[in-house]
Amino acid sequence: MALLDISTQVSTFIGGDGNGLDHPECIAWGCDGYAYAGGEAGQIYRIDLEKRSFEEIANIGGGFVGGICQDAQHRLYVCSGDVKRVDPDGTVSVYCDHAGDTPIKVANYPVFDAAGNLYVSESGGWGENSGWICKIAPSGEGEVWSRDLSEFPNGTAMDAAGEYLYVAMSTDPGIARIKINEDGSAGAAEMLVALPETVPDGLAFDTEGTVYCSCYRPDRIYQYTADGQLDILADDYAGTAIAAPTNIAFCGPERDLFLSANLGRWHISKYDLGKIGVALNYPVVS
Repeated sequence: MALLDISTQVSTFIGGDGNGLDHPECIAWGCDGYAYAGGEAGQIYRIDLEKRSFEEIANIGGGFVGGICQDAQHRLYVCSGDVKRVDPDGTVSVYCDHAGDTPIKVANYPVFDAAGNLYVSESGGWGENSGWICKIAPSGEGEVWSRDLSEFPNGTAMDAAGEYLYVAMSTDPGIARIKINEDGSAGAAEMLVALPETVPDGLAFDTEGTVYCSCYRPDRIYQYTADGQLDILADDYAGTAIAAPTNIAFCGPERDLFLSANLGRWHISKYDLGKIGVALNYPVVS
């Protein structure tokens, strides 16, 4: 049984009035006081949480937007094929499309460390076990950081201490992590918890060390506590309140608003969770 009641503790936060977002796959909180989401045709949406309104501020030229994060200069880093950067005025440029001689083709989700390095999951082909993790320096130069998690690595998150990169694994379903060594290299990879018969997609941490995992299939969100307790947080067999929840994020100035993007519909869902999200890194990037 899920910890949250789908009828009373999960609700449509934005986009449920017939004027929704175009199948949003990602949701992220920015340091400029807005949330951001991406549509299936390259739309970048800026969301005003107080007004519960959104507007399209840029378009990356088509294609699903898998993930978004922001730097201290309020520029967005967008995963869609390669990794693009969107300036506050809406100008779109390619930030990184290669890691050495290896092209970035299926960039999925980005997360910054405190030093301004951007970790990006390159998912590869579905069922091909060709995924890897890319690390992009503040200069925009990419490297193949780890190939240990190859079975469609998807959403990423960093723990509060910045010691591990956590990865949602879609075709070897579960939550995995890679040790970040002191010199910045990739350490050992391990599967933290398996989630059989699911398609994990997005991750987020709260300040108590619990990691949350949203699943594209079924319409479900898990929580995995620091002491190893796995529970279903929310489950929607009808796929209406939660509809293919691909990404999750703690949003708002206090990071106390837990939201999911719903690729299967047009809205952003809110969960009455009562937790605080881990502070993200918003580095100054050259």
